[in-house]
Amino acid sequence: MVKRFYTSAAVEPAAEGFTVVLDGRPARTPGGAAVKLSKQALAQAVAGEWAAQTDTVDPRTMPLAGLSNAILDLGDSGRRAMVDDALAYAGADLLCYRAAEPPDLVARQARNWQPLLDWAAETHGAGLLVTQGIVPVTQPAAALSALKRAIKALDDPGLVAVSAIAGATGSLVIALALVSGRIDAGEAWAAAEVDETFQRERWGEDAEDRSRRERIKSDIEAAHRFAALARD
Repeated sequence: MVKRFYTSAAVEPAAEGFTVVLDGRPARTPGGAAVKLSKQALAQAVAGEWAAQTDTVDPRTMPLAGLSNAILDLGDSGRRAMVDDALAYAGADLLCYRAAEPPDLVARQARNWQPLLDWAAETHGAGLLVTQGIVPVTQPAAALSALKRAIKALDDPGLVAVSAIAGATGSLVIALALVSGRIDAGEAWAAAEVDETFQRERWGEDAEDRSRRERIKSDIEAAHRFAALARD
């Protein structure tokens, strides 16, 4: 965090987009690029995050600005790296690792997760294998190749959103399903938290666990909103 160094945050029209300005000067990404975005609604939302800062600027409260910066600083090599990083989640996708017991949890995982795996197979030709416990399963090369094609086909906002959602949930399939509109943010969060919700219902929840759950929910919602604004 740094001390707030500006008085006002606004949006100004620019060639082929809209620039976020702080006291009339363009906001800058960590890489030094001016924050110029093609969609006015997204630019206004980013400016709103800047305006909402108090005495200090806290990046943790500025998810849309952070995701926008990621796009602007991406570049070709960064895009390739992000594709590979997102694909890595498919090799150990949350949805593929099921409990052997108790029966209630087994049923809940199947009910929440299998339709999403079926969707990935039907939509992208990515038939992922399911296992029980934590023993690693080697996913078919054809399935991983299909998922890589799906990721590479995304535009930059979609790729950045998928990468963020996969990181928050531990599942590339959940991320692709959310960005494509197959599920909404609430369903994505519920799918990511199946195990934790089951344990909470049985044993209760402490403050640390509650904070973690809320952070994941917030990350999912922010990435989903970012993708929607970037397409508006």
